Amino acid sequence: MRASRLLSLLLLLQTRGRMTATELAEELEVSVRTVYRDVEALSAAGVPVYSDRGPLGGYRLLDGYRTRLNGLTVEEASSLFLAGLPGPAAELGLADVAAAAELKLLAALPPEPRSHAARMRERFHLDVPGWYRGADDAPFLTEVAEAVWEERVLRMRYRRWGPEEVERLVHPYGLVLKGGSWYLAAACSGTVRTYRVGRIIEAEVLPERFDRPPDFDLAAFWRGFAEEFAARMYKAEAVLRVAPGAEDLLRYTVGGDVVDKALAGGRPESDGWTRLTLPIESLTHARWLFLRMGVLVEVLEPAELRALMAEAAADLSRMYGPPQENGVSPAGGSSGSKPADSG
Repeated sequence: MRASRLLSLLLLLQTRGRMTATELAEELEVSVRTVYRDVEALSAAGVPVYSDRGPLGGYRLLDGYRTRLNGLTVEEASSLFLAGLPGPAAELGLADVAAAAELKLLAALPPEPRSHAARMRERFHLDVPGWYRGADDAPFLTEVAEAVWEERVLRMRYRRWGPEEVERLVHPYGLVLKGGSWYLAAACSGTVRTYRVGRIIEAEVLPERFDRPPDFDLAAFWRGFAEEFAARMYKAEAVLRVAPGAEDLLRYTVGGDVVDKALAGGRPESDGWTRLTLPIESLTHARWLFLRMGVLVEVLEPAELRALMAEAAADLSRMYGPPQENGVSPAGGSSGSKPADSG
């Protein structure tokens, strides 16, 4: 355990440069006192670790020192190949680079980890987009990625929701791949906003550079954006009764995370159904979702949504009810009639 921690400490100093004892302790999840002991152990082993005092002080390695340790375990090497996403890499214009890196990594591994990593690649495949939808068509993804990487200003024409098109001059901070769609986090007029890359109509990477904020955390920003988006999207709640065994269908229809949270606070009833409260976007959207569940879900509240469900059920009953005596169905068509000739 300690040997692994010492190696992690060494690699942290090698990749990040100067770090304080507190920063190292947080990364390694140990006490500051343990960091002091580990640094002494590395020094005793001949590793040139130096301590700089003062407000900007910390531990660092002698300039130019690089460890030649490449002790990847079998599991670590395999995980690298599992994490490789050839589809997104190709979209970013990095397919050849990713393939070359993978080949070099395989060549550098000892025989056992190499064979294990190859089996991992052969037996596991990551498909990012959700079911029944393909990945977004994002023709300007390469230009956007270049602007992100080079920290260059990006001029783009963007199609907002609806027919409106706007022109934006942005400082691109990062790209996020979510459900097969790429999203750009970029500063515009002093505010960090999110843009769907597939909605960019024109893009031009300008020569002008910008300073990316050193404290900007892309993962933290995206988590906050996702939470805020969910809060904006779900504006109301509905009380439902769900039939036994229909939970998976409800997850598929509404969304797994939302339904799981609702089920966790649900209340089983004596007939086997479950009463739960579910967040909804709007009454009309909820009616469309719950109609897909048929008789496996009953809306109890709000009264307006229950009335909409009853109205839709009545319309369906009239459409699919028994034909009238004159052979004309209530929907206005002739019972059993054949489609009219198109000619």
